[in-house]
Amino acid sequence: MKPHAFIAMPFGAKPGPHGGLIDFNRVLDDLLRPALEDAGCEVFRADEEMRAGDIRVDMFQELLVADLVIADLTLPNANVWYELGVRHALRARGVVLVYGADAAWGREADSAKAFDTYTERKLRYHLAGGLPDATQLAADRDRLVAMVRETLATSTRRKVSPVYALLPHLQQPQWRRLLLADANEFSDAYREWSQRMEVARQRNRPGDIMTLAQETPTRALALEAKCEAGDSLLTLHQAALALEQFDAALEIDPEDLRARQKQAICLGRLGRFEEARECTQALTADHPGDAECWALAGRVEKDSWIARWRPAPHGTVAAGALREAAAAEDASLGDAIAPYLRAFVANPSHHYSGLNAYMLTVLRAHLGGDVSAADTDTLQGGVRWAVRSALARSPRDYWARASQAMLSLLRADAAAVPRDYRSAAAAADRDGFALDSTLQSLILLRDLGFQPAETSQAIDIIERELRRLAPPFVPRQVLLFSGHMVDAPGRPQARFPAAHEGEAARRIGAALDELGADARDLALCQCAAGGDLLFLEAAQARGVRCQVMLPQAEPDYIQRSILPSTDGARWRDRWFAVRAALADPPRVLPDELGPGPRGQSAYVRCNDWLMNTALAWGPDKTRFVCLWNGSGGDGPGGTQHLMDEVQRRTGRVQWIDTRTLG
Repeated sequence: MKPHAFIAMPFGAKPGPHGGLIDFNRVLDDLLRPALEDAGCEVFRADEEMRAGDIRVDMFQELLVADLVIADLTLPNANVWYELGVRHALRARGVVLVYGADAAWGREADSAKAFDTYTERKLRYHLAGGLPDATQLAADRDRLVAMVRETLATSTRRKVSPVYALLPHLQQPQWRRLLLADANEFSDAYREWSQRMEVARQRNRPGDIMTLAQETPTRALALEAKCEAGDSLLTLHQAALALEQFDAALEIDPEDLRARQKQAICLGRLGRFEEARECTQALTADHPGDAECWALAGRVEKDSWIARWRPAPHGTVAAGALREAAAAEDASLGDAIAPYLRAFVANPSHHYSGLNAYMLTVLRAHLGGDVSAADTDTLQGGVRWAVRSALARSPRDYWARASQAMLSLLRADAAAVPRDYRSAAAAADRDGFALDSTLQSLILLRDLGFQPAETSQAIDIIERELRRLAPPFVPRQVLLFSGHMVDAPGRPQARFPAAHEGEAARRIGAALDELGADARDLALCQCAAGGDLLFLEAAQARGVRCQVMLPQAEPDYIQRSILPSTDGARWRDRWFAVRAALADPPRVLPDELGPGPRGQSAYVRCNDWLMNTALAWGPDKTRFVCLWNGSGGDGPGGTQHLMDEVQRRTGRVQWIDTRTLG
């Protein structure tokens, strides 16, 4: 995704400060556009938008969402200065000022020395006879490229706009709230992209979300997209992959609160408690009145406390030993209670933090810790008020009902426990992630021997509700494949001759047998004649669930990737036989994710989609099988592209070298 650059400058030929005409179209074509493109930007100028209608619609939208605005101040042009003022009012950074000067003028233009921008850095480019000076053009381009790259890389803490620099408490508006009502290039692209993202989120397809997050129509969307991808991966318990997404979001905006909070959650789930603690300490220092930040600090400390006494997932501990081990970590438990209390004080309606403070305090007393009964009763009263208030606001809110159920359990209200947990289960609306979160809290109480009968009863209710859900297919391993097509007749340099089909099929089968492939696994690939279809046939023969993912509509794919091969009609018939046995129909990339970014190969995009879909199940599950001759393909998006990506991400490869088949 390229940074989006908007150019505010005069159009056509305009009189210069000392008489002669300046050809600003040549300045654009010879200097500004090439320099911006060399710096990796996509360039937009308002007069180039051919859409009928008010040019200001696109201009205002660009001034809001563009990653970079170049303003040419050579002339006292009212439109340019107005556009610069709009940008300075909307965004705190992302502006580069340039102006032209001709040695024949004897002095620079007065507009370049205007009071409002006098102290700002500007790039002076050279003119000669109203055109970019050919003797200085290469150097001017290089200096502009360097300035653009430096500006794009500048920390978000540095405010370039004099408006935001002089008004330190002024907050930038959220770009999405300022989308113009009239259709324009950006809003159309955003709406289509966001609809695709929402569909992927509703269908719980993190691979789709990860792919869409890579191709947002402008970087103004990228941060939100990375956070959406991270949230989806967290739901699938893929904390390491989710952390990659939140780290990427923070590269865009290091101060984004949501990304910082989720980064800390990921680090905690990965057991990297020291790093998570550093994150939450920074968050609470920067946002001392934010209850969510303090609750997050409590969550990190609670997870750290649990990790100190709970054994590894497959470890065993004698009965009663867990309670004894937890009691020995009283200081760590106290460290977890304190931030939850701070959060509840900061916002008494934040029932989640109050409930956790109360739960941990009750457990501390249960474990023999020093707890004030009066303080506990006071806290209980506050939590009861917060939960009741939440239920009054939203009676069917699952989290409010689950909090009420936990409160009843902690208060040892034996009659209310089954009633309240059934009420919470009824509001879950088949949300397995929410139910599992509740179950984990109950397992904590069970492990510590707290109210065994009531806790066991609550666990039975939640587990029963989870069993009602149609469990999604969760593969043991994901078998990702890419391979050469069978050579077309007359191919000048053999790569996968049709005569080697039998040996290739045997080796693919052997690779699957070595991996122990069976019905517990998922296979992902395209369906080109040759390697793809041989892999699909072998996978189906072993009962593997297969998902075919295509870069284009199936009829077009058949014409391009099946029929041109030697004996293409026979391969087409084999594809139809494979297709008839698929549990799920083929997924077609443009149908699922919409059109791709301009200039991107559909095959490269499909490889990314395949890779992201595999990784979303966990890098540790991904196995790559490839049929490849070790060299580049006939075009972008070939096996080498996927091989490079797999080796970068997982390194788990079964390579069948076609050069050894004969």
